[in-house]
Amino acid sequence: MNFQKTNNIFGWAVFVIALITYWLTMEETASYWDCGEFIAVSFKLEVPHPPGAPLFLLIGRLFSFLAFGDITKVAYWINFSSVLASAFCVMFLFWSIVLFGRKLLRVTSDADLTEYKLWVLMGAGLVGSLAYTFSDSAWFSAVEAEVYAMSSFFTAFVVWAMLKWDVIEDESKANRWLLLIFYMVGLSIGVHLLNLVTIPALALIYYFKKYKPTSWGVVAAMAVSLVIIFFVNDIIIPGLPTYASYFELYFVNSLGLPFGSGVIVFSLLVIGGLVWTIYYSQVNAKVLLNTFATATAFILIGYASYALVVIRSADNPPIDENDPSDVMTYVSYLKREQYGSRPLLYGPYFTSQPIGMKEGDAIYKKGKDRYEVKDHKFEYEYEPGSETILPRVWSSDPDHAQIYRESLGLSEGQKPSFSQNLYFMFEHQIGWMYVRYFFFNFAGRESDIQNASWISPSGWFEKLPPSLAENRGHNNFFMIPFVLGLFGLFYQSVNNSRNFVVVGLLFILTGVALVVYLNSPPTEPRERDYIYTGSYYAYCFWIGFGVIAIAEFLKGFIKSARTPAIVATVLGLSAPALMAAQGWDDHDRSNRYFSVDSAVNYLQSCEPNAILFTGGDNDTFPLWYSQEVENVRTDMRVIVLSYYNTDWYIEQSMRKVYTSDAFPYTLTADNYRQAGLNDYLPYYETGIKQMDLHKFLELVKSDNKSLLHPSYGGSRNMLPSKEIVLKVDVDKVRKLGIIPAGMDSLVVPEMHFKVRGGGLEKKDLAMLDVLATANWERPLYVNNTSLSQFNVDLSRYVVQEGNAYRILPLYNPRPFNQQELVNTQLSYRNMLTKFQFRNLDDPKVYYNQDYRNFVLNHRSSFNSLAQFLIAQGDTAKAREVLLFALAKMPDKSIPYDYTNAQTLDMLFDVGEKEKALDIANVMSKRADELATYYITKRDFGRELQVNIVILGELQRVLYKYGEADLAKKIEEQYEKHAAVLQGGRSGF
Repeated sequence: MNFQKTNNIFGWAVFVIALITYWLTMEETASYWDCGEFIAVSFKLEVPHPPGAPLFLLIGRLFSFLAFGDITKVAYWINFSSVLASAFCVMFLFWSIVLFGRKLLRVTSDADLTEYKLWVLMGAGLVGSLAYTFSDSAWFSAVEAEVYAMSSFFTAFVVWAMLKWDVIEDESKANRWLLLIFYMVGLSIGVHLLNLVTIPALALIYYFKKYKPTSWGVVAAMAVSLVIIFFVNDIIIPGLPTYASYFELYFVNSLGLPFGSGVIVFSLLVIGGLVWTIYYSQVNAKVLLNTFATATAFILIGYASYALVVIRSADNPPIDENDPSDVMTYVSYLKREQYGSRPLLYGPYFTSQPIGMKEGDAIYKKGKDRYEVKDHKFEYEYEPGSETILPRVWSSDPDHAQIYRESLGLSEGQKPSFSQNLYFMFEHQIGWMYVRYFFFNFAGRESDIQNASWISPSGWFEKLPPSLAENRGHNNFFMIPFVLGLFGLFYQSVNNSRNFVVVGLLFILTGVALVVYLNSPPTEPRERDYIYTGSYYAYCFWIGFGVIAIAEFLKGFIKSARTPAIVATVLGLSAPALMAAQGWDDHDRSNRYFSVDSAVNYLQSCEPNAILFTGGDNDTFPLWYSQEVENVRTDMRVIVLSYYNTDWYIEQSMRKVYTSDAFPYTLTADNYRQAGLNDYLPYYETGIKQMDLHKFLELVKSDNKSLLHPSYGGSRNMLPSKEIVLKVDVDKVRKLGIIPAGMDSLVVPEMHFKVRGGGLEKKDLAMLDVLATANWERPLYVNNTSLSQFNVDLSRYVVQEGNAYRILPLYNPRPFNQQELVNTQLSYRNMLTKFQFRNLDDPKVYYNQDYRNFVLNHRSSFNSLAQFLIAQGDTAKAREVLLFALAKMPDKSIPYDYTNAQTLDMLFDVGEKEKALDIANVMSKRADELATYYITKRDFGRELQVNIVILGELQRVLYKYGEADLAKKIEEQYEKHAAVLQGGRSGF
């Protein structure tokens, strides 16, 4: 009976199972959110959003070589890096469960290892590691190019390595494992910082081996671990570059030496100091000092991957977020300063009003021959008594403030109490934003709809509407994995309290403690469960130990050596088997391409050399991927508005990229510099009703003092009017041939833009600058999100061309009545001949809510095109458009949404009565079932409202076209549900 051989075989077996599972279900291209960005920047080693993940990019670049020149396979192989990392994570988890299990069964040597103990250890490792394999969050991260899979690998590796160190008696050999751990911690910095959270648990393993445990000893071990975390997280990661920036500033600005001289001197001092310390401690047998210095050196070697960020940024790649090309900007990049900060231990409530601003450190930017101050850090000051310890209801965003008030029952302007503040932390942040995610993984999930809840016992056999029951995200584990973990948790706490504390600390620090540290706002753009995979990893230890608990119980009744272990393992395997069976269909991303296809469709909607303004991750990053990796439409530029408020991004737009020309601006880079006069131009009442845009830009460019806002002491320009006028050379516009056929009468000599809100942000100023300076020679487009995010109302001057809206000097008299202007010729050509819809009609392919939302956008664009064609009298072409859309995006793969209710009107118009009635029957039945369900659940949220709106639209259209019987039936459903919704909102 060879333990080592058996252990290795089982470990590699779970690796193979995880590898095959993840490989078969892997996304084959760039999925939504950050994946498109990460794949693009990995492929060309560019600079992603802060704080970057340089080691992840380098590994991704290596895997991209496996495409062997086929650019359509680059995403496939970079995604595979996550598959491989996750499979290794599962393998190391197996071996870690076995190592912990040996202690639980009091196996100190192979002589203690009976046949029963061997098989129960293998069973525990098998069940626990496979439970993690098929857990919702781990599986989600394992099949896409995101940092969390690789981060989980590093976490699993260092825990396993520490447990290996624990069983090695030879001091010199054991210390090598410690150095390996610190090297892996250093490497993990270049992926994600989750690894640092494991240090307290690792410190306890070290303490329990080296010392006789006492209460104060445990406290001391925890204190030392926190010092190590502080040393790595504060002294090394941002600290060393910060100190280097001080040297750089002194050497360049004070001594007049060349750029980089201070960094070189500082680096030599650090390296020299480490070399001398290692040599001195070695010669003088200072073991602790030698271990510390060597460990620091290994951390720095791993951390050195961050050199990639500065090196590549200095080369000005197309994607160069924050432009961290020197040590000054690199420090800001590393500290994620562009995202602001969240209060952790002390700060304001959301109702607190600032009474002033405290100026902090200067922010420097590289000038001609020295570093120049471009800004200062500022910190708000609040009235005494308006701040609190542990602020949890802190965000002053209006939407967030409304959620706080609704959750806590506060009236407008009412300040929350400290107990309400804590209630929100426990009920919403911990309860909703962590415990719910935890149960997603080990109990089940109602559906893949955002904000769906987990499945408690009361929902096990609940009768659901077919559309929810058939939702692939509906996974019911009957809490079997959770209960099995409880068995293991209890058993370990009774039989091995030391290691119970280790696993428990790992579970808490990567879960609840992380929730408290992150202090998230009350809403997120998507579910954030992937953040807490470390916590689910820790819980899988207890799931594995649950097998040991069951086997130990059975051993009292069954005297056979193997039988209790085998029975316990089989019972335990019911958990991962159920998780795999329930979760496969909603984690299988194979044959799914619409994330990239939707990006291509946006790009193909635009004319050559166009500029497309976007407003969010999902309508930006897949487009960047398409351009950078698959070379789609590199003649045009995609500009995301969240970055367009920064000087570095505007300066980058002033450069040519590929075949996309530099942007035309009237203003200079100096006019757009951060903390200049034009970061934000608040409106100031001057009596001026209208403001000529060209004249305004000239005033801004010349720093005309008449624009200085009287309330800001000369530090900010103002907006003197809330109506901006752009004069149009009508003859030139007509000669350019950019006016769609039939719209010549809508051309206007002046465009009047209303300013929304309190003024212009930098992005608004820059967009208006490009619009005025391009003088219609450069096509400018917006999408749905960016159209609403500009503080300038463009809605009356946009024309739909495919999925994008082109800004043109055409006045739309009715933009708010769903009467969009549509360039039917271009839209028809783009949408029916250039758009891609690969596998979107395949019901076997799983499309989650992100994909369904983008299909909704496409359906809406087809509706607009068909509606305009009908208005032009071309019902034949409108019919073709409608039937094309229904064929490419059918209900069998993408369930009808409220845009299809709007399609009915046009289907009747083009003579497709039977199809219209068929859709009406399908949608009304589904909407009625869903509305009834949500009302029964007392859920008066968005899903109920959408289904009531669908019923309302269906009955309106049916009455319009004389289908009174069906309309009456749907009207009754509509009125019944609408009345309940109104009563629910009123509190009845």
